[in-house]
Amino acid sequence: MSSSEHPLSGWTARNRGFASICAVTVVALVLRLFALGDRFAHWDEARVGYWILRYQKTGIWHYHADIHGPFFPQVNSVLFELFGASDFMARLPVALVTGLLPLAAWLYRDHLRDSEMVAFALLLAVNPVALYYSRVMRYDMLLAAFMVFALGFYLRAQATGKARYLYAGTLALALGFTTKENALLYVASWLGAAVLLFDHRLFLARNHDREWTGTFVDTVTETGRGVLRFAPHIALCVVEFFVVIVYFYAPRTNGTGGPGLWKAVSNPGTFGAVISEATVGSWNEFTGHWVKSQGHAYLPYLEHFIAVLEQGAFVVVVLAVLGFLAARYVDDRPRDLVSFAFYWGAVSVLGYPLVTDIQAGWVTVHAIVPLMIPAAVGASIIYHWGREAYEDDDTFSTAAAGVIALFLVVQVAFPAVTVVYLHPQDANAPGLFGGQHHNDIVQWGQPADGIKPTLEKVQRVSRANEEGTDVLYYGYLNDDSSYVFYVPNEDGNPDYRNNGGWYDRLPLPWYTEMADANVDSTLDNESLQTRQPPVVITRTSRKEDVEKYLDGYRVYDHKLTLWGAPTTIYIKESALREANRAA
Repeated sequence: MSSSEHPLSGWTARNRGFASICAVTVVALVLRLFALGDRFAHWDEARVGYWILRYQKTGIWHYHADIHGPFFPQVNSVLFELFGASDFMARLPVALVTGLLPLAAWLYRDHLRDSEMVAFALLLAVNPVALYYSRVMRYDMLLAAFMVFALGFYLRAQATGKARYLYAGTLALALGFTTKENALLYVASWLGAAVLLFDHRLFLARNHDREWTGTFVDTVTETGRGVLRFAPHIALCVVEFFVVIVYFYAPRTNGTGGPGLWKAVSNPGTFGAVISEATVGSWNEFTGHWVKSQGHAYLPYLEHFIAVLEQGAFVVVVLAVLGFLAARYVDDRPRDLVSFAFYWGAVSVLGYPLVTDIQAGWVTVHAIVPLMIPAAVGASIIYHWGREAYEDDDTFSTAAAGVIALFLVVQVAFPAVTVVYLHPQDANAPGLFGGQHHNDIVQWGQPADGIKPTLEKVQRVSRANEEGTDVLYYGYLNDDSSYVFYVPNEDGNPDYRNNGGWYDRLPLPWYTEMADANVDSTLDNESLQTRQPPVVITRTSRKEDVEKYLDGYRVYDHKLTLWGAPTTIYIKESALREANRAA
């Protein structure tokens, strides 16, 4: 009996597939953890990190839709308490979850071949856009990861009839809903893709001379049987979902004012108010903030979306089209998952530019990740074509497959290395064939390179300063009568959420709060001479207003965003020498 005929040969091959996926997962974790804390914090990372630190100090937290879900406040506050706050620790949950994401490919084994699962895992591990935003404390890749796990678990439940997959899928789904509000768009995309898939089945039924009514009845019957089979477990899964939601979204208080989760433990009579605030209150906050027109033109956002796909997901898009066409028109049997994922990704490409509030590369991951499933099928086609050509001694076809594979690898590896590791804070990135191009993967709220050493000095000086103000912002009034850098009543406005003058400081407050710096602001340049704080920060355009009062300060010019917000940081030389000696 040949090895291919041995009853254990299929089992052994599947084990090799699982081992390959595990190896890819190790690579994915290494790629995400390597130099994870080196990049200076993005504007969004900084504001969320700052409010987590404030939550640690005050013990007070409640859901604010403007910073999305409660996952980071609840998880990162524990990590900061145990290991200290840092850029590395802030990004660690995203890096770990997305680093383990290639393992999710194994959940799709009832619908994908071994080579397709390995290709899916590889795309999840190394795609440049997914990799970049797996190293950022943002929710988008985290949400995508949880939803890919959720769908995989649900597919395993449907294939095996085992309820444990249903519970695991519901946990992943609930965690997805604790990250970002567009978890609702995932469910909507799934429903839309399912409708298109049903239409696909009707189309195939017509080609096989079947009545559409028979296909409709078969689909409804199949769905109904699945629901009935899991009916008791579905009820428990609903409870599981809401337990997770209530735990994460429930407000926290320090014992004063309003319902709080931990206060309800000692006073069970307030649990009703806590549950109401975690569910109805959070829903009202979400709808009041996000369920509205974004008020921008569609085409510029679509163009930016496509530009990011071109720079960081060209291979995924090309392979996805190949895989979808092969599954739809070449395979002997319908590949429901492949068509479903392609529809899901295509709808996301067209829909997200309409609903997103800013142009950002991270939004594209919600289309790129589902497109990786048909892309994995496309990659498998090229692999098997090259392998069969090699086994048949077809030199030309083997060479052609090798050239195509090499081209695709370079198209992934070059932006992954340059954007993720070499130029993660640059407005321009080197082109594959020379020159430079506008870097659309990196979002504009990322400060330009070179600022981190300066902020390390600011932190060192702030920790060494024993009294008075550590960091003083010199602010001013804009033409529209809004403040820049200046915050009235700094002490009485501890989270600064509604003060535009504070937002102009981002991402600096994350670093000064980590150093427990005493921060103040002023509109009076003459007060600089009398106060002489260790650190003074102002917009570069105001240097002439303050420099004559800051003799003995070192001057550092930086950009707080990728393209602008030029800011000057003054550090007192004597304070820096004292801090260095103390260190």
